[in-house]
Amino acid sequence: MSYALLAFLVLLVLAFGYFMWQSRDTWRWYHITSATLALLLAILFLFPTAGTLKSRAAWHKVKEDLESQLTRLQSEQEVLKYGDAATGAGVLDLQEQLHRFSVEAGRRWHSLQAQPGTTPASVTLVRAAPVEELPPGVVPEQPPAEAAGEAAAGAQPADALPLVPAGAVVYGFAESQQDGLAVPVFYLGEFRVQSSTPTQVVLAPTGPLEGPQQQAISSGQARQWSLYELLPLDNHEPFIAEGSEPSDDQFFGRVDEELVRRLLGNGASEATIASYLRDGSRALPDDPPATRWVKVEFTQAHGIVVDSPEQRGALDGGFFDASGQAVDSRLQRGEEGTVNFRSGDQVTLKEEAANALIDQGVAKLVDTYYFRPLNDYQFVLRRMRLRIGELTVRTQALQFEQQVLQDAIAATVAMLEANQDAKLKLEKDLAQIQIEQEAIASYNATVKEDLGNTRQTLSGLYRDNLQLRNELEAFHWEIEESLR
Repeated sequence: MSYALLAFLVLLVLAFGYFMWQSRDTWRWYHITSATLALLLAILFLFPTAGTLKSRAAWHKVKEDLESQLTRLQSEQEVLKYGDAATGAGVLDLQEQLHRFSVEAGRRWHSLQAQPGTTPASVTLVRAAPVEELPPGVVPEQPPAEAAGEAAAGAQPADALPLVPAGAVVYGFAESQQDGLAVPVFYLGEFRVQSSTPTQVVLAPTGPLEGPQQQAISSGQARQWSLYELLPLDNHEPFIAEGSEPSDDQFFGRVDEELVRRLLGNGASEATIASYLRDGSRALPDDPPATRWVKVEFTQAHGIVVDSPEQRGALDGGFFDASGQAVDSRLQRGEEGTVNFRSGDQVTLKEEAANALIDQGVAKLVDTYYFRPLNDYQFVLRRMRLRIGELTVRTQALQFEQQVLQDAIAATVAMLEANQDAKLKLEKDLAQIQIEQEAIASYNATVKEDLGNTRQTLSGLYRDNLQLRNELEAFHWEIEESLR
């Protein structure tokens, strides 16, 4: 291209020189000079003009690329903002879900370091200073808790708000690093904030802590804490395997068995683990009524009233009335307060509600599922604490009764030993008595025999005496008769 332009310029100069030569008779010198200067300037400015055109073409291409990129980014922004069938929910939906989760979860304070000397009766936590960016693969050195607190305190303005509002009731968890994220792994108990600064918070338990909780705090195993204003809410989705889609056999999707067993650990019974693994599967005939949910399909248009005619706040008695209709204006549907269903719409309800619709003839049964009853952890933990207290009192009573029983058993054993000794002595006495009885019986027989013999002898002597007496009397009468 450059050689063709050079040849064109050479030809242009030759042609210009030829025409100027032919015009020498009619043009003056200043005409020829002006034309020559014009030619030279045209040739001179040809190069910046070409550069300008080349630059303009390049910038025009950049403009077209940026416009196409802008169009693509605007399309991607629309997809990211509102979502589509391929990507799922958009940013607005995710922000709404995040806001809902944030409202449900309350405020949270992560990555709090426990100071040395922390005891279950008084827990002191400090917020670590921000970690500077380091090259990939470099692990930052963990400073002592005191140094971290001082560094964080130096970075805070004098009028900074306290880390946690004083007097608030919070729930403590021990954290562990998993895949670069701080994840709560152990429940440490319910605490009340005694004092708080922008970088430090002092906690005291609201009630007696359990043995494992005291051990974790005292031994320093719970170094990194997280505090929650509200206890986490139970849900079905966190235990579903990533990428799993709902199906007719699995209402929520496939349950991640490895995740369930890893999170529940060895402390959960097989029945509890089975309830998590069966969550969303088809129901069995012997499943409890509280776990049975029924998917129904409406066979005709039907409306269900969800707003209660009663208007009051949730603090005056709950969000719903006795029939389950919303009384709080934030939950009410408004307008007529009715949810309308068309023929062919499907909805999953508790078994009793589904049976009521089926009995009315407005819906038909599609399938029955097993839904794990969700836990209200705040109620469960308090119930467990009360139950543990009752068991502690019962244990003490049983220990007292066991001690009394052991004392009674010891006294009984001692009495049995004494009775056994007395029995042995009595047995010896009995044997001796039997021997003595035999000797006495033998002696008695001998005495009786001697007595019989003596009686016979005495009887013979008595008869002899009587006979001698009679003879004496006879002699006496004879003597008396002779003396007369």
